[in-house]
Amino acid sequence: MPVLIDETTTFIVQGITGREAVNLTRECLDYGKGAKIVGGVTPGRLGRDVHGVPVFDTVAQAVEHHGSPIDGSVVTVPPSFTKDAVFEAIENGVKLVVIVTERIPRGDVAQMVELASERGVRIIGPNCLGIIVPDVVKMGGIGGPAKDAAKSYTPGPVGVISRSGGMTTEMSSTLTAAGLGQSTAVSIGGDAIIGSTYAELMPLFEADPETEAIVIYTEPGGRMEAELARWVTENKSRLPIVAFMAGRFMDEMPGMSFGHAGTIVEGKEDTASEKIARLAEAGIVVAGEIAEIPGIVRDRMGAAV
Repeated sequence: MPVLIDETTTFIVQGITGREAVNLTRECLDYGKGAKIVGGVTPGRLGRDVHGVPVFDTVAQAVEHHGSPIDGSVVTVPPSFTKDAVFEAIENGVKLVVIVTERIPRGDVAQMVELASERGVRIIGPNCLGIIVPDVVKMGGIGGPAKDAAKSYTPGPVGVISRSGGMTTEMSSTLTAAGLGQSTAVSIGGDAIIGSTYAELMPLFEADPETEAIVIYTEPGGRMEAELARWVTENKSRLPIVAFMAGRFMDEMPGMSFGHAGTIVEGKEDTASEKIARLAEAGIVVAGEIAEIPGIVRDRMGAAV
């Protein structure tokens, strides 16, 4: 049972006529069993199509054309228009919004997340590459072209959650090379404010009988790891979790920025060493190198049986 999306998931692409969105649409259509992209939205482009996907001026038009509620949307519009696009999707009944756009003003992101919470909508991102269920469907640019995604992602028992889109594929590819496939992989985004954190996604993986372990990629800055450690402890998670912490050098270089916008170390609790210690206290193993992850996952899965 995949997490978040499956072969029946319908979605639209907002900003579909943009160059990156055109490529993203092709990648999703080509991958696995073929994504059910039922429309695209770019104001002023009604009547066009992108790789056979009809284009509409509004989300409402796309929903009306489809004839029933649409499950999700991939939002890839300029930062200044992203909030309006997300609001439009939510107001028209979309329940899963994957925001690819980066550099969105924090105030706008906070408003999007707040409205989504009020309406029972799941946001993935912003500044993310989306979701993939190996050999089935992908929603977003995760994994790149279909032929490349097929090499990196294979079906299996390991859920992957990562702040970095590229590292989602890197870790999954490492698992695949070691014979460990993935149940679902989610690129959650590297910004300071995002729609879904590790802890917020854990209940979904916890409820998935096909997921037997979790691998996460994380960085210094922010409090998501503390939230995850607390969730795992309080809920007595059945899933062994293996983490990889990038940017450990930042502990020795105060003031150095690293990676994503969310890697802002505001105090000791945000440092890599403190995060590693907190994760360890919750029983989460932190790998020293990515190459170590498959072996640790195997050991942990064996111990959990």
